Amino acid sequence: MEHVWLIGMMGSGKTTVGRVLADHLERPFYDTDATVEANAGMTINEVFDGFGESHFRELETLAVRAIASHDDGVVSTGGGVVLDPSNLDAMRGSGKTVLLDVDAETLISRIGAAVDRPIVSEDPERHLRDVAIARADIYRGSADIIVDAVGSIDDVVSRVEAACKDS
Repeated sequence: MEHVWLIGMMGSGKTTVGRVLADHLERPFYDTDATVEANAGMTINEVFDGFGESHFRELETLAVRAIASHDDGVVSTGGGVVLDPSNLDAMRGSGKTVLLDVDAETLISRIGAAVDRPIVSEDPERHLRDVAIARADIYRGSADIIVDAVGSIDDVVSRVEAACKDS
């Protein structure tokens, strides 16, 4: 067995799908954002506000490396984890990367006007569209498997399970 690394935009369902998938597969669930928060002793927003995005990315890379060395499980990653090629190397070296692919409209409906996310600006809808467009090729290039993540959680989990078995 190997890790299943869930990648994609914020709001794509990585944490929710990851928890259910881990239960289905009877494997541990890991979350890079939760690992960063535990290691930093503060929330991600506090890390961003106090130390900036570059410091957060350093902590995220440490989290990815640590999780890659743990027992194989299902991993929910932060939306920007694939921006650092060393993260992608660690993820691919320990498992498969699965892109939970969601269109911008679905992301907007899931996240709404949430401004509590660190990279969301005063105009969340426009910002989400811009980030989704800017990262689309990076996500696709980083994915070993691409799964349509629109639909019920159970449907998405089933798609991920089937795709992982087929690859």
